[in-house]
Amino acid sequence: MSTTPPILPQQEAPQARHPMAEAWEMFRRNHAAMVALVVLIAIIITAIIGPYIYPTDPFDMVWAPFSPPGVDGFLLGTDYLGRDLMAALIHGARVSIVIGVAAAFMSVFIGVSVGALAGFYRGWVEEVLMRITEFFQVLPTLLFSMVIVALFGASLPMITFAIGIVSWTAVARITRSEFLRIRELEYVTASRASGAKNGTLMFKIILPNALPPIIVQAALMVGSAILFEAGLSFLGLTDPNVVSWGQVIGSNRQYILDASYTVTIPGMAIFVTVLAISLVGDGLNDALNPKLRQR
Repeated sequence: MSTTPPILPQQEAPQARHPMAEAWEMFRRNHAAMVALVVLIAIIITAIIGPYIYPTDPFDMVWAPFSPPGVDGFLLGTDYLGRDLMAALIHGARVSIVIGVAAAFMSVFIGVSVGALAGFYRGWVEEVLMRITEFFQVLPTLLFSMVIVALFGASLPMITFAIGIVSWTAVARITRSEFLRIRELEYVTASRASGAKNGTLMFKIILPNALPPIIVQAALMVGSAILFEAGLSFLGLTDPNVVSWGQVIGSNRQYILDASYTVTIPGMAIFVTVLAISLVGDGLNDALNPKLRQR
């Protein structure tokens, strides 16, 4: 009498996790990046809602000049004109972050455009675009931006333009190298053989796969742009009618020995913000790197 073997339940194949879920899990393991992300979110929230919670006008002379922090009810003290430094710090956060993000976006747009064209078409297109990139790369960036602001005015759009126009070369080189690598892969060759146009190959097939290092570089460029704006403001090349962290440092730089807190406090705000952005950028670099995710 034959017996039929029992039917064993089939084991379900493990479902592949979404790349973004894997990247987030990798990012969460980086404790420094997570702390930096929390700090950065807190700074952004303060920049957005802070002026409504603390509505003091940063240009109003509210008390005696050079009141130290904590004296007479002013948590961060007053500057050389008796203006509230707390109000300047809160209102200046919005301007500094907006300048950093806008300048970084402009740099990424220029860099991706130049790098994508150079890496995809190669030949004389690559030669011309890379020579232009090298020209901007060897220029002294601070001096070049100072010339632009001095010639066309120290308005916020012009400061943003000056920072963006001198900061795109790193993105261009990263984008070019990624395009040179990806354009030779099999799935790109298959798409080209199936009749995909150059625009489709560049922006729908190659660019999405080249984004991870570009995103990391863009995050780091936000911090660099904030530092750049602070440097221009320290030299007096800023809009005096708009409060930013750099503008607070620039307006009080003459009194750094008499009342160092007027420069130290906004300087610490810039330091913490740029450090948080850098740590988040490092976390993104680890999370978006497929080789590190496979460990």
